[in-house]
Amino acid sequence: MRVRLGYELLYDCPQPTPVLLLLSIHHSHFSDIVLPDHLKSEPALVTDAYRDGFGNWCTRFVMPAGRTRLSADAIVNCKDTPDEVAPQAQQMAVEDLPAESLVFLLGSRYCETDRLSQTAWDLFGNTPPGWARVQAICDYVHEAITFDYEKAYPGKSAVNVLEEGAGVCRDYTHLAVTFCRCMNIPTRYCTGYLGFMGVAPPHGPGDFAAWMEVYLDGQWYVFDPRNNVPRLGRILIARGRDAADVPLTHTFGDNELQGFKVWADEIDENTVSL
Repeated sequence: MRVRLGYELLYDCPQPTPVLLLLSIHHSHFSDIVLPDHLKSEPALVTDAYRDGFGNWCTRFVMPAGRTRLSADAIVNCKDTPDEVAPQAQQMAVEDLPAESLVFLLGSRYCETDRLSQTAWDLFGNTPPGWARVQAICDYVHEAITFDYEKAYPGKSAVNVLEEGAGVCRDYTHLAVTFCRCMNIPTRYCTGYLGFMGVAPPHGPGDFAAWMEVYLDGQWYVFDPRNNVPRLGRILIARGRDAADVPLTHTFGDNELQGFKVWADEIDENTVSL
């Protein structure tokens, strides 16, 4: 399956404003890229790129005073099967986990394991460890939270999500990540593109998506508490402990986001040009 994806962001800044951008397709998809998602800017900007501590590709630059347009448009080959389902995948004992997974057991900015540990054990302590436990967590979050853009705000944490019972995909993910970590399952927060391939209309506006990856039986598996079904066309951008590690844009100064478009659509396999 071939997917055309990209974004267009319009910013207005009262003064020159430094920016960190985490919107490049993750390196795990590099062999699948047909046309790369090179950053385009109007006006032209001098950019620099680096890898962060989680291996994500980041771009830094300074937006000038006034309006700046940031965009990218790419084509990526994507598997035509949905997210893997492995019901027999087992939870590993903490002492047997690889060292690099341990950071994803810890509390973080939006995932307060210390405040939700007892709640998690009360809710899921009697579920079978492993895949079934993670699915039980996703089922609970999916049913307990109502999707509502108007209920989203930047500082919303897992505790807030549980108390308020509403949010967006980021909020569903933060709550499920927290519950999994409370149950000693390494879980990392993911952002990326997720189109509507295989989903019956009506469809909402294009947007970036959040989901999570859990470590079971020696490998990472995708779970999506917002949609709670295996999906097609998932393209990863970045991974981290939570949204604080992988903001789409991190701006160091006043600015106004005046335009926001995202697309991720299946195209004909013979279509290559933009």
